[in-house]
Amino acid sequence: MTGRPARVSAIDSPIWGRSFADDEMRALFDGEAYIARCIETEVALARAQARLGIIPAEAAEGISAAAAELRLDMERLRHETEIVGYPILPIVEQLAAAAGGAGRYLHWGATTQDIMDTATVLQMREGLALIDRRLDAVRAALAGLARTHRDTPMAGRTHMQHALPVTFGYKAAVWLSALDRHAVRIEELAPRLLVVEFSGASGTLASLSGRGLEVQAALAHELGLGVPSITWHSVRDCVTEAVQLMALISASLAKIAFDVSIMMTSELGEVSEPFVRHRGASSTMPQKQNPVSCELILAGSKLVRNHATAMLDAMVHDFERATGPWHLEWSAVPEAFALTSGALAQAEFMLAGLVVHPAAMARNLGQSRGLIVAEAVMMALAPHTGRKEAHDIVYAGCRRAVEEEAALCDVLLAMPDVAGPLGEAAIRRLTDPAAYLGEAPAMVDRLLAGR
Repeated sequence: MTGRPARVSAIDSPIWGRSFADDEMRALFDGEAYIARCIETEVALARAQARLGIIPAEAAEGISAAAAELRLDMERLRHETEIVGYPILPIVEQLAAAAGGAGRYLHWGATTQDIMDTATVLQMREGLALIDRRLDAVRAALAGLARTHRDTPMAGRTHMQHALPVTFGYKAAVWLSALDRHAVRIEELAPRLLVVEFSGASGTLASLSGRGLEVQAALAHELGLGVPSITWHSVRDCVTEAVQLMALISASLAKIAFDVSIMMTSELGEVSEPFVRHRGASSTMPQKQNPVSCELILAGSKLVRNHATAMLDAMVHDFERATGPWHLEWSAVPEAFALTSGALAQAEFMLAGLVVHPAAMARNLGQSRGLIVAEAVMMALAPHTGRKEAHDIVYAGCRRAVEEEAALCDVLLAMPDVAGPLGEAAIRRLTDPAAYLGEAPAMVDRLLAGR
């Protein structure tokens, strides 16, 4: 497009744009793709009205033929859109001129927002399908990790401290559970979101003399969309819900990325992003492999969150048509979809090739010299002493182990009030972190059942 403004957004940057937004989603929400969807809606409207006998059949044929051959003057469209404030009138003028006599039936009974909203819905339909496909790929990668590492023990951490042992497969399955719910949310959202908008100037379809709802239903059928219960020009909860869903998906990916980035630290070294020559390299430190995908996912999620917040403001429309809030959607919708798809692409790359280091997980699990399973000893001792007394006894043993930098097992064996009731064999078994995984493997099995 000639006269295109300079690119200032990160997602449109020629340097790092593809790091944030994948080309496939970018193509769906590209400005020229949006114009094509507007024209598609105008043509579908003409066909629907011709089928109902509201406009001549030859008029619909002429409009359709003209649209197929139309080469818009993009510079004129840009200039006139700046004047009008919206692109539909400039598009209609060029298409009507190309259609000749048929052009006088173009945009019959419609208003600008009808065409623009419906074009956006068509984009979101394709966008949701791509998000769903990318989500499935990430879910498959996580399911593979959960299955492979079902029994790989590692330290569970709460408040950044060792808590109790888990397995890496359990951790991956917990990540996966959120994405499973997002897949369901996409299915639930689609019927609410993917509906046509055709309601006329104030939303009452008064211009079509009692046949407005027929035309609305026919247009929806033509485009493969649902029929809304009522006009939604000024009630934007479903579009907002779509962006909120993008924020939810992005935030779940960011939780995974945050965990992985910490697990990649030199001190832990439990996982690594896939190795690609120079990916994550430093300009001065040859040893570095920075968590590039994690960083992009984390940044992208914050940008999507900003759009989700903006969309809540965009819901506050005045009367039957808004003075401004609608414009927020023009940025929030395409960018939220693009950033979320880009984050999913990064997550698929990262998780499908994630390098897992079980030896490092085992080393870190043993770092506390058995303290991580103090709960196991306490619960075994409790039937003999009562729970509170058992807690106090084992707590004292833990403090001694910390102060003396000794193994918890050795300290407990020297404590008569522990060694007496439990015995040496039980204490050694209870202080083995790999033996205290609870129901983690069974939980993995339950989540993966039927996949």
